[in-house]
Amino acid sequence: MHELLLALGLMAAIEGLVLALAPLRFEELVKTLGSLSEQQKRGIGLGILAFGVVLVWIAKSF
Repeated sequence: MHELLLALGLMAAIEGLVLALAPLRFEELVKTLGSLSEQQKRGIGLGILAFGVVLVWIAKSF
């Protein structure tokens, strides 16, 4: 449970940092994502998911 809360906290901090440092870029990203097809969004989501799983696996290995 501790690790889950840590991961959620880190995710929130990073997302908050992006919004604080580059709010206009974030808004452009949201607009761009809105114009993508459902299949493209799923592909991006699966890619990010795979990247996250690999990062967790690497972190657990050390």
